[in-house]
Amino acid sequence: MVQLIYCAGKNKRFSDIALAAGFQLGAQVPCTVYHDLWFCDQNWKRPNRAMYMTALKQYRPHMASVLDLEREDQLPEVLAWAEEAAKYVEHVMIIPKAHGIIQRLPRRIGGAAIILGYSVPTQHGGTSVWPGEFEGWPVHLLGGSPHAQMRHAARFRNAVSADGNMANKMATTWCAYWMPGTATNPKDRYWQKLERAAWPSDAPAEAFRRSCENIMQAWHLAHQRIEE
Repeated sequence: MVQLIYCAGKNKRFSDIALAAGFQLGAQVPCTVYHDLWFCDQNWKRPNRAMYMTALKQYRPHMASVLDLEREDQLPEVLAWAEEAAKYVEHVMIIPKAHGIIQRLPRRIGGAAIILGYSVPTQHGGTSVWPGEFEGWPVHLLGGSPHAQMRHAARFRNAVSADGNMANKMATTWCAYWMPGTATNPKDRYWQKLERAAWPSDAPAEAFRRSCENIMQAWHLAHQRIEE
């Protein structure tokens, strides 16, 4: 079963809901958090190594990403980040975005196992590295919609975890919750709007709760189909 991670800090209410549904928690650190973190990430556009490593030392998560590997000449720097991060985590995530670089990566570094991060393509970005290059490696799915992540998990078959916060954004912005392709909203069959009038003070939290439960159930069903 793929480990699902709700990746957003600062919101204790939603973190409680995600944990109750079976998610682990992740956050882009440093950040205000209210529970133990399973996964730590950073602002990849503005990396700050010293600040990030201090946060990893504080939180000691199960897994943490490092500097994105966007070019071949970055490999020594990325591995240096990974070796330092390995002091504080069990799994270091390297995110390869350069073709042909995966074959040069170690399986372990500094006592920690290496896992590869695959950035699920969205309108905001993603990776152009062919999924076949990830074959034989444990893969973490970064971002994207729940249904896109499930499609990629079926494609990879070696996906071990996935993180995201789209359900959070849809709940707080549109008061919508995720459905497995059965929503009655004609514009998007994956997102069903919740009637705010029925939940006057708690509609976004209720929408998020329904998303978490539906997403978890859909992943369980997908896992059963893959095993069959």
